[in-house]
Amino acid sequence: MGIYLNPDNDGFWESVRSEIYVDKTGLIACTNKLMNTKQKYICVSRPRRFGKSMTLEMLAAYYSCGCDSRDLFKRCKIESHETFEKHLNKYDVIYLNMQQFLIRAKKQDVTEYLERVVIADIRKVYGELFAEEETILAAVLEQIYSETKRKFIFLVDEWDCVMRERQESEELQKQYLDFLRDLLKDQSYVALAYMTGILPVKKYGLHSALNMFTEYSMTDQKALEEYTGFTEEEVKALCLRFDMDFAETSSWYDGYMFTNFKHIYNPRSVVEAMSCHRFSNYWTSTEVYDALKTYIDMDFDGLRGDIVKMLGGEQIGVNTLSFKNDMRNFKVKDDVLTLLIHLGYLAYDSEAERAFIPNKEIIREFENAMSVGGWSEVMRVLKASEKLLEDTLCGDEESVAEALDRAHTEVSSILTYNDENSLGCAIGLAYYSARKDYRLIRELPTGKGFADIVFLPLPHTNRPALIVELKYAQTAKTALQQIQDRHYTQALEGYSGEILLVGINYDKDQKAKQHSCLIEKMVK
Repeated sequence: MGIYLNPDNDGFWESVRSEIYVDKTGLIACTNKLMNTKQKYICVSRPRRFGKSMTLEMLAAYYSCGCDSRDLFKRCKIESHETFEKHLNKYDVIYLNMQQFLIRAKKQDVTEYLERVVIADIRKVYGELFAEEETILAAVLEQIYSETKRKFIFLVDEWDCVMRERQESEELQKQYLDFLRDLLKDQSYVALAYMTGILPVKKYGLHSALNMFTEYSMTDQKALEEYTGFTEEEVKALCLRFDMDFAETSSWYDGYMFTNFKHIYNPRSVVEAMSCHRFSNYWTSTEVYDALKTYIDMDFDGLRGDIVKMLGGEQIGVNTLSFKNDMRNFKVKDDVLTLLIHLGYLAYDSEAERAFIPNKEIIREFENAMSVGGWSEVMRVLKASEKLLEDTLCGDEESVAEALDRAHTEVSSILTYNDENSLGCAIGLAYYSARKDYRLIRELPTGKGFADIVFLPLPHTNRPALIVELKYAQTAKTALQQIQDRHYTQALEGYSGEILLVGINYDKDQKAKQHSCLIEKMVK
């Protein structure tokens, strides 16, 4: 066993022995399928704390001939797969943690440092097969393969740290990409290359040098969707085991979605919530909110307005194709929004091509980022939202209308009412604090149309449900009548209890009052 060549399986043993371990070894069947094919180059990008390093430790434990991992994989999903025996501990594995190399190189050239220490490790096993003075890693591996026909598996963690932490050094980034291209592209000694990071492979004109990699990113995880985070079934099992409320868990940590798996949960946060038996901000607490603030304060093409709309529960159309896969070169707001998707601050519906804030944990991170300046008008609306909710629950129609007038005044510089959609966004923002006790659903299908906004109470909150219908330049009575005529309450399947029907109208031509509100109570 070496440091970089054929590491041991201690890292994955720690994961399996942990109190909470969710079996993701099915991923190995996917990589086995791609072994020694044209699709053997895999680049998986996910947000921080989404299990990237644990995945590499698992792959190293399975493939590395430097350890015996048969007992480690007993009763795991991969053990019953037809390819399990074929590849178990059969390969030379080179494991590279690029974050580690970047830190240790300090003022040295990072790639020269990497080649020096990795070649020294390889020399312990294959030193007689290449010249002692050889300093190029690719040349060393070519010589070993020529003599032995042994292929290597490359596992590269934090592949993009050079792009993230040396954003200002374009020359270093190009040099690094050239190094990876020389090491991996079209090399006979490569059986599999699996890279992980936060960002997809950087686009650099001619230096789109790693175009042999298939990208599995937060905009499209392809066949690896269920291995991106925890699935709904996995979280349900954990909630049952730890006696935690599943609906509350979903409101905090669900929201990431893909084509086949519509509910992907933040794994780090779910594990912490189960372990501590308490819901809180676990993923976002691992890093200060300065990074998020930097990006949301940019106002490319009305980016601030889009952020406010998403806080109000709306989804925003995003063109993810223009993003250059770095954290520095932005041309339009879609580039910033796409970066926030890759960082995990936004979720993405690839079919609708729309982005949104996924859950309560991330909403609070946006609130924290906005609270330190530049968003004073929005923060005033958010702070007033708790009283607005209480006035609504008390049936105080006049106070609700007045509060909505004030909220409209505060955000008028960012949002302009011109239809029921923009009105719905502002209402969602005005009722921001309701998300502590409610799940907000925009455009809930009812069989006879769509209810504009539904506030479904979380279990054990002892709150009534709210059905809010919005009208623009009509009347609050018309809004309330529509809820009744179209039987919107029947769409609340599985809910029994008190329901407040709330009709809201905005009429820009009214001189005395722009908003009007009617509230009616019923029991289902």
